[in-house]
Amino acid sequence: MAKNPLKIAIQMDPLTGIDINADSSFALMLEAQARGHVMVHYQPKDLALKDGVVSAFASPVTVKAKVGDHFRMDAPASIFLQDMDVVLLRQDPPFDMAYITTTHILEHLHPKTLVVNDPASVRNAPEKLFVTHFKGLMPPTLITHRREEILEFRAEHKDIIIKPLYGNGGAGVFHIGPDDENFGALLEMFTDFFREPPIIQKYLPEVRQGDKRIILIDGEVAGALNRVPAKGESRSNLHVGGKAEAAELTAREQEICAALAPELKARGLLFVGIDIIGHWLTEINVTSPTGIQEIDRFNGTNIPGMIWDAIEGRLT
Repeated sequence: MAKNPLKIAIQMDPLTGIDINADSSFALMLEAQARGHVMVHYQPKDLALKDGVVSAFASPVTVKAKVGDHFRMDAPASIFLQDMDVVLLRQDPPFDMAYITTTHILEHLHPKTLVVNDPASVRNAPEKLFVTHFKGLMPPTLITHRREEILEFRAEHKDIIIKPLYGNGGAGVFHIGPDDENFGALLEMFTDFFREPPIIQKYLPEVRQGDKRIILIDGEVAGALNRVPAKGESRSNLHVGGKAEAAELTAREQEICAALAPELKARGLLFVGIDIIGHWLTEINVTSPTGIQEIDRFNGTNIPGMIWDAIEGRLT
């Protein structure tokens, strides 16, 4: 039990459909409750900003680790989020204008009410763009709508990955070999039907050995797991069949984490998940990082506890 229980508002998607044995937000809620903190839950659509004051139509919530009976909510009511100690920004992507709007609204609270992660930094650090600021850590990468440049990039690297710039969870990720006849049609789809340019990267064959997810808490490594793609699949995401394996950090991965740490700390990005394939950093996940339950099962750690220790430390 915490000496001073916190009042916590959790901005996330509905609790009804989550997998309680994998969901990182649920693990954070269980740990907060075990510490005696008091929680309310609301969805992004329940936010309001009136004359500079942020409110939410929120429900008091309790949780338990029982499949099919994992939460209880009391009647919702409008509350002022300035009266909360912490707001957890835990809604899942897509990182679209609706998501960006919530960060603008929550910016009226932070830092007097601690928002995790800092909403301005979340807005300014989208996963596939933030990583481009770290020279020498990312594989060859192109972001453009220009067909000629994409064709030149493919001619240079032969084997490529093309994916939506603001996609998530492996959706819309395509591995294009040098002789793939679908390339033209895919290029039309990305350039004609998406307002945002696609991101194109050199294919990293090391992905067959796994895509490593590393959790960083206030810039410090908390743990890692390896996600190995299923046979016949280029994506390693667990929900599309990737297999989770225990993992330790290589010297190169430690170097990458050390390079990121000062910037993560400076931006108030307290809970971050990064993705590394081979020797290359591919994404920095700041919106709603996942993987902590799997890492805890492999390592016998308590990453939710580490996160709450960091949050509580910010408030003392």
